[in-house]
Amino acid sequence: MNDEMKLHLMKRCLTLAVKARGQTSPNPMVGALLYKDGKVLAEDYHKKAGTPHAEALVLEQAGQEARDATLFVTLEPCCHKDKRTPPCTDAIIRAGVREVVIAMQDPNPAVAGKGIEALNNAGITTQLGIMQEKAMRLNEAYIKYITTRTPFVILKVAMTLDGKIATPDGKSKWITCEASRRVVHQVRASVDAVLSAVGTVKADNPGFKSTIRGGRSPMRVIIDPALDIPEDFNVLKTPPETILVTKKCDTYIDQLAPYGQTDQPAPYGQTDQPAPYGQTDQLAPYSRWDALKYIYYDGELDLQWLMRELGKTGVTSVMVEGGASLTGYAIEAGIVDKVMFFIAPKIVGGKGSLSPVASKTFRSVNEAYGIVDMTVRKIGCDILIEGYIGQ
Repeated sequence: MNDEMKLHLMKRCLTLAVKARGQTSPNPMVGALLYKDGKVLAEDYHKKAGTPHAEALVLEQAGQEARDATLFVTLEPCCHKDKRTPPCTDAIIRAGVREVVIAMQDPNPAVAGKGIEALNNAGITTQLGIMQEKAMRLNEAYIKYITTRTPFVILKVAMTLDGKIATPDGKSKWITCEASRRVVHQVRASVDAVLSAVGTVKADNPGFKSTIRGGRSPMRVIIDPALDIPEDFNVLKTPPETILVTKKCDTYIDQLAPYGQTDQPAPYGQTDQPAPYGQTDQLAPYSRWDALKYIYYDGELDLQWLMRELGKTGVTSVMVEGGASLTGYAIEAGIVDKVMFFIAPKIVGGKGSLSPVASKTFRSVNEAYGIVDMTVRKIGCDILIEGYIGQ
């Protein structure tokens, strides 16, 4: 098989994997296919955490035809047993597959080369690195989470051509066009949580839901130090789950009274919480009070600490959707991995109009935060600039 065919087949595997975007957390997105005698015998992708992996699905579809076939897969097959599904390496060996072509090594320390080693020890030829960069971009959230146990963070900003996110009176609807807002909804459907703050919630009363057909809406994590959000606001009265990040206080029982709590609420992460988002087969019937969870902090909120707390609960990806203060705080705290700046062809003007980043400190022009691996594309009438925070 020549290299051009291998690239073609791996590209197909990546296309399959993308179908599960937003559905597999905390697992990666994986696509696979079996190829023999000039034809594809079977192809499939991992659908959801706890369900069969892509390799197992194609092996089952192909049956006896899998013997002496070549397996293409976007991620190194798993070999450990500390999970809900059996090791894929065992199934591949039993099926008599001749060769396995792999896009990228699994960064999970429980695998990380051990899957390839198991296949080689069984006499199966392996090839690693076909379309590796694209496979890593596809699962960038999984890679960050599995290696650091903290979520991959995307910062979203919508602004005008003159760098404004709102007029002096706080009005911002709508800066960007409908096509850009649709892209934002697609991103929401792909992440585990949206992080925002009380100021944005009180100003816009957003629900942070995704309107993508067949997509899910992310969990909301709202920084609300004094529990000021009115109880009839969308983040408190509509599913899915909302976590309020609030200050510890000796009188917090009284503070929580408006939220309908008669007993001390359980801090997020205790045993009475639901399984990490995306891990349950079906969400329980929604109750506003049952859905509320709390994360308490002392003094000034440390966003690095908050990301670690979210990571402990299985949150692998977060999109920051807030105002200038939260945007600046997130960048300054060093939690942002990727930025998405939507720029509308509009000029608002005004000295009092709001800029997108209001951090406490600034860097000189020569030492400013750099954006690497940048891409620019047109979304409707807007421009979307994407990239990763450099040094």
